[in-house]
Amino acid sequence: MSDATLPPVLENPPLTYRSYLQVDDLLDLQHPLSDPPHHDEMLFIQIHQIYELWFKQLLHEVDAAVASMEADRVLPVHKILKRVTTIQAVLATQLAVLETMTPQDFEVFRERLNPASGFQSHQFRELEYVSGSKDARYLAFHKAVPETIAILQRRLDAPTLWDAFCGLLSRRGFDVPTSAPESETADSERLTAALATIYMNNEDHYDLYLACEYMIDYDERFQLWRFGHVKMVERTIGMKSGTGGSSGAGYLRTTLSKRFFPELWDVRSVLGASQGSGPGCKA
Repeated sequence: MSDATLPPVLENPPLTYRSYLQVDDLLDLQHPLSDPPHHDEMLFIQIHQIYELWFKQLLHEVDAAVASMEADRVLPVHKILKRVTTIQAVLATQLAVLETMTPQDFEVFRERLNPASGFQSHQFRELEYVSGSKDARYLAFHKAVPETIAILQRRLDAPTLWDAFCGLLSRRGFDVPTSAPESETADSERLTAALATIYMNNEDHYDLYLACEYMIDYDERFQLWRFGHVKMVERTIGMKSGTGGSSGAGYLRTTLSKRFFPELWDVRSVLGASQGSGPGCKA
């Protein structure tokens, strides 16, 4: 065969589904520690890997919502937060899948997980931080990984979604602080009053009103996911300590009262108490 009849050499093979998604690498990321591998350990690994992928997407979306609010672009936030709450619904469903693993199945490989723990999911902590629940004490769980400490510290120092919304309200003429206030302060009361104005005059502030409703959907779904997580842990290991040394379900129960946007919950108690533009707006 002459050179003229040889097929051309492709320097870059054509893009395929497999290469674009790096399927081979993705399917090679599950390595059970039980020996012989226990059937349910594959499920345990994959569910938590999938959670981390969804956390990455949620961070991508919430960061975009913060940027949109900081640019005074409210309408894109509606679409972003709708996607966020839809993903949250998927996360809740995944808990049900994990609950198909019985306590006996989990005990076969659970001890091999020590000292790894869900506490060490830095993306979950990032999500809490950017959403408005900042607690620097969690950095201690990552002291062995300086790169993770740096990531979380940047999140602690950066504006939250609630900070961005407060700044947006201030620029729109409401008499509110430019960032999220401390609870039970005069600033918090002013913010609650501004939210009451938005709710009671929602046709005049419809873009802000919808943003409020999407944010409280997000906050509520996060709280419901926390509750579902507690019940899943209780169903699987009862009140045993977590593999990383936490009190397990006992600790998780203490997180159920966390709220990202407290004034959005507080305003429900004052709606209907007054009418008109009220003290929450300068205009």
